[in-house]
Amino acid sequence: MTARIGVITFPGSLDDRDAQRAIRIAGAEPVALWHGSHDLEGVDALVLPGGFSYGDYLRAGAIAALAPIMAEVKDAAAKGMPILGICNGFQMLVEAHLLPGGLIRNAHQQFIRRDQRLLVENADTAWTSDFTDGQEIVIPLKNADGGYIASEDELDRLEGEGRVAFRYLGVNPNGSLRDIAGIANDRGNVVGLMPHPEHAVEAGFGPNTPAAMRSGVDGLPFFTSAISALAAAAV
Repeated sequence: MTARIGVITFPGSLDDRDAQRAIRIAGAEPVALWHGSHDLEGVDALVLPGGFSYGDYLRAGAIAALAPIMAEVKDAAAKGMPILGICNGFQMLVEAHLLPGGLIRNAHQQFIRRDQRLLVENADTAWTSDFTDGQEIVIPLKNADGGYIASEDELDRLEGEGRVAFRYLGVNPNGSLRDIAGIANDRGNVVGLMPHPEHAVEAGFGPNTPAAMRSGVDGLPFFTSAISALAAAAV
């Protein structure tokens, strides 16, 4: 049976349609969900997409974390549902305390857009199993509030438990502590990252590679990983 992956749209979401397209290309059925609903419509996994939910008022992701549907998101996370937060979605996950730490204004105080090299640190989550530990990938990045912060104790705990999922390579684009680009919860079903894998799933529209311009598809394994995790859980 085809996996059904929900994408939640909030006021100010910009990349919800891109996430839906990525899910479809990966082989699952995207399901559009609305922030004001309490119904997850029986989906098997969830994506919280990028954008500027509620205009990033108060803090990026702070208001969205209190949206009606987030009660259901928290319940689903506790039950082990795979949940991916991309950029603004990552900000929502930390504001909702589904992931630790916080995200603040970029260190240089400017919005950044670049194709970013990443190191895969943990290939044992619901969203990373189609990668290998130590793999280098290139994923588009675009954010103004992407600086990951946490206490030294929390950072040590994340490192010690292998919960740093991705780390920036070559350059730290936003001042994130310890070059952290993405993290996972302790069960590995919830993952958040600042770069945008949904923008690197189709040749002709992704980052440049040595093979050809715009041919990078390093974002696709995020979504195929989730599909594989769901299939394994159904056996």
